[in-house]
Amino acid sequence: MAFSETLITVLLALFALLTSVYYALESLVISLVPRKFRRKSVEGQVVLVTGGGSGIGRLICLKMAARGAKIVTWDVSTQGNEETKRLVLEAGGKCHVYTVDLCDRLAVYDAASKVKKEVGKVDILVNNAGIVTGKTFKDSPDELIKKTFDVNIMSHFWVEGYTGVKTTVVCPYYISTGMFEGVQSKLIPILKPEFVASEVVDGILMNCTIVILPSFCRILILLKHILPAKGGWRLYKACGGHLTMQDFRGRLKNDLKESETKDNLLNDRIIA
Repeated sequence: MAFSETLITVLLALFALLTSVYYALESLVISLVPRKFRRKSVEGQVVLVTGGGSGIGRLICLKMAARGAKIVTWDVSTQGNEETKRLVLEAGGKCHVYTVDLCDRLAVYDAASKVKKEVGKVDILVNNAGIVTGKTFKDSPDELIKKTFDVNIMSHFWVEGYTGVKTTVVCPYYISTGMFEGVQSKLIPILKPEFVASEVVDGILMNCTIVILPSFCRILILLKHILPAKGGWRLYKACGGHLTMQDFRGRLKNDLKESETKDNLLNDRIIA
């Protein structure tokens, strides 16, 4: 690389650092503004929630509906979907339900076409669906590993595909739902579903880029990059992080009703 090109690169990097300072100050000022003035309106907009048939997904549906949004819920559980629809309608909202297996790319494409035709263009997509194995890697069967990737990672590619949109990434700690039944935490409090759903909705309405719950965990993320690997591991063990899933049970299969009883890949226990 020529000297002139190197110089230009260095100057651009310095300029980027200076603008980062500006953005940090901008973020600080915005954080001082009350949330009620920062939330955008979703009145009349179509909000699609994957995994809306239970748990956090259902709460997000209800909260978005309360703000005037038209709700579309995708879930592998027809029964769970219908219950969410009932609750939304009872609260005076509008809700459309579709039974969709997010592991099935073609089923996702088909459901997307139906939504576009029957409901309209989706304005907000909430990728909420997910599963938890609760097992060590060596104890997880191949089918379970594949399903974890299919639901938690690959499905995001099937339900997206647009450019120029705002995204909000939500990184919560353990939540006190059946999904994490049996999880123990010594230092960080296990989160309440209502709190998480509210923070997710607010994060979306305020166009936040990332939401970390609880927020003080940002400090732990910083420590992870500052401390040596061995030091970080010792801190993790001292806080009991390596034991949080020791008594994990998750939601029992016979508690998951229709959607989960169809799935034989997760053996005696499954989380959805």
